[in-house]
Amino acid sequence: MKALICNSPGKFEYANLPDPEAKPDEIILRIRQVGICGTDFHAFEGNQPYFNYPRILGHELCATVADNNGQLKFKPGEEVTVLPYLNCGTCQACHSGKANCCTQLKVMGVHQDGGMCEYISVNPNFIVAGNELGTDALTIVEPLSIGAHAVSRANVQSRDLVLVIGAGPIGIGTAFFARKKGANVIIVDPIQSRLNFCSENLDLEGVIHGTTTDAQDHLMQRFKNRLPDIIFEATGNLAAVEGTLPLLAHGGTIVLVGLQKQNFSFNHPEFHKRETTLLSSRNAIREDFDCVLDSLRSGSFPTNKFITHRCAFNDLQENFNIWMSQRGEIIKAVASFD
Repeated sequence: MKALICNSPGKFEYANLPDPEAKPDEIILRIRQVGICGTDFHAFEGNQPYFNYPRILGHELCATVADNNGQLKFKPGEEVTVLPYLNCGTCQACHSGKANCCTQLKVMGVHQDGGMCEYISVNPNFIVAGNELGTDALTIVEPLSIGAHAVSRANVQSRDLVLVIGAGPIGIGTAFFARKKGANVIIVDPIQSRLNFCSENLDLEGVIHGTTTDAQDHLMQRFKNRLPDIIFEATGNLAAVEGTLPLLAHGGTIVLVGLQKQNFSFNHPEFHKRETTLLSSRNAIREDFDCVLDSLRSGSFPTNKFITHRCAFNDLQENFNIWMSQRGEIIKAVASFD
């Protein structure tokens, strides 16, 4: 099979590898389409935590069942997506229903090889039926699930005032699902084209062009002299993380959805006097996938507009380098094997 391998930071190479053989408890999937996400860009740059080279990237997947290996739950030719967070099932986190932060977690395309190749072998416990949603919708289930999980973590309620920092794919998904909960949502980002997408396709209270340092006066105006009850930081930018606290209402919650490598700090008296709740949100669980599938099935999410860049898998090496320099213009890029 053909695979695109990231051998070291900044270096991709196509290679012909043996087709995978299914283990007794696994199913062979043929990849139909793979989404490109921030993790892939960071890994290519050498900025991704918990990462080793060489690695086949890719964890936003639509696939068809090539060989069900006697697993009757899935039929050959059936279109599926993949829950790429491979948990152990036995640790304390798994037993607590938090498989997304399993102590032995292996994320496809990060800790082990992912889907930038023609075939993969996957345990059926991590395969999610597509229910005829279509290739594009199934490719974006995973990134949208990150946002759905963050909203669940924060227990967003109707009429909460919510600020989402970052209008990339994760921020967009977070804003979408917070709005579905009935919250009043504003999103901030320095890239106008992303804000245009949000204004045109998401039912938000408003958008703010700029960074967290530009946001406070705008928030007070939009929220009628109130500040957000919940802030989702979806960029993984250190300055953005540390800029959340002055924007938060007393008694509010900060949710760190993005990831960066450095330590961060808050002024303790400021943090304390607000009785601030600080949460992290990692990956997603199957219930989040189900939530996203329901939304995609209903047609309430603008799938076609969310995918802004496309190429054939054979052209991905060349296009990836181009997309690296165009990240601000991209919401979601995908590579197709068909």
